Amino acid sequence: MKLTILSSAFFFLNLFYVNAQNIPSPEDQIKGAILAAPDEKRTEVTVIGYNNKGEFTILKQGNNELICLADDPSKDGFSVACYHKNLEPFMERGRVLKAEGKNAKEVFDIREKEAKSGMLKMPETPTTLHVLTGDEGCFDPETGIAEGANLRYVVYIPWATAESTGLPLRPIIPGGPWIMNPGTHRAHIMITPPPPSNQ
Repeated sequence: MKLTILSSAFFFLNLFYVNAQNIPSPEDQIKGAILAAPDEKRTEVTVIGYNNKGEFTILKQGNNELICLADDPSKDGFSVACYHKNLEPFMERGRVLKAEGKNAKEVFDIREKEAKSGMLKMPETPTTLHVLTGDEGCFDPETGIAEGANLRYVVYIPWATAESTGLPLRPIIPGGPWIMNPGTHRAHIMITPPPPSNQ
C-alpha cells in the first residue's frame, strides 16, 4: 500500500513538473495575447495568463479598456482573445463555473439566470471581443508573429434579436455578420473573415 501511495505521489509530482515546463514564460504569453488587440491598443492592455501552476493570473496590468487572454497551454492549437473590460464580469463568471466543472450548457444557463436577475452585470452598450486562432505552433515568440492565424470579431449585445437588429441568424456570405444566441444574455454579432489562405 505504501509503495502504491508513493508511486501515485511521484506520478502527480511528475505530471505537475511536465505541466509547469509546458507553460510559456509570462513575456511569451504576453507577446501572444496582445496579437488579438488592435495594433494601437497593444501596449496598454491588461493581460491575463497562467502562472507555473497553471492558474489564471494577471501577467500585465494595463490602463486602457482592453483585457487580453493568453493561449491556454493545456489545449491544442493557438487561441488568444481581447475583450472590453465591461465584459469582465461575464468572462470571469464563466471561468469560475468552468473551474467548478460545469459544462457549456450549465455555464450558459447559470449566467442567463444570473443576468436576468441582475446578479451578473452585462454591458449596457455593444461590446467587442477579438479572437485570434491558429494551428499548434503557429505562434513564434521570437518574432511575435502567429503565422496563418485568423481573427474573428464578436460584438456582444445582450438580449438583442434578429428583429431588433435586422441581422440574419446565419452568415449570408462568407465572413458576413449574423446574430448568435438571440434574445439571451449572450446575444452577439459574429463576424468571421475567411482564413488568410482563402481570401
